[in-house]
Amino acid sequence: VKSVLTAAGNLKLKYPEESEDILMLRSITDVNLPKFLSHDLPLFKGIISDLFPGISLPEPDYDILLTAIKENSFKLNL
Repeated sequence: VKSVLTAAGNLKLKYPEESEDILMLRSITDVNLPKFLSHDLPLFKGIISDLFPGISLPEPDYDILLTAIKENSFKLNL
């Protein structure tokens, strides 16, 4: 629980205008999703949809990350 609250606090500092429902959902997902096996994901997503009905997370923007990966891969001949 502490790690979820810490993540939510960090997200609130980074995105002060964002809805708290979205920030809490993002922090719960970010903290817990990596711990689950693939066959546990449907159950987790079901629980999340019950806790946060009608709330969907916006897709993360990975453009800067992907550009940096491509540039460095090219530099290292990977």
